[in-house]
Amino acid sequence: MHHIKPTFPKPNGKQKQNRGFSVNELKAAGVSIQQARNAGLPVDVRRSSQRDQNIEAIKAHLKP
Repeated sequence: MHHIKPTFPKPNGKQKQNRGFSVNELKAAGVSIQQARNAGLPVDVRRSSQRDQNIEAIKAHLKP
């Protein structure tokens, strides 16, 4: 299993790697915090933003 990190766009157009996926992103993907941690996904409870790109990455990572 490979390790994935969420990304976030910077104002200059480049992508920045965040510490972990937000709780809102996990909820949108239908995954609890505990399930995400068991699957090896980093979780950042301080973030509240939600990016479609990160939600798709969660779904793709957890797809059987």
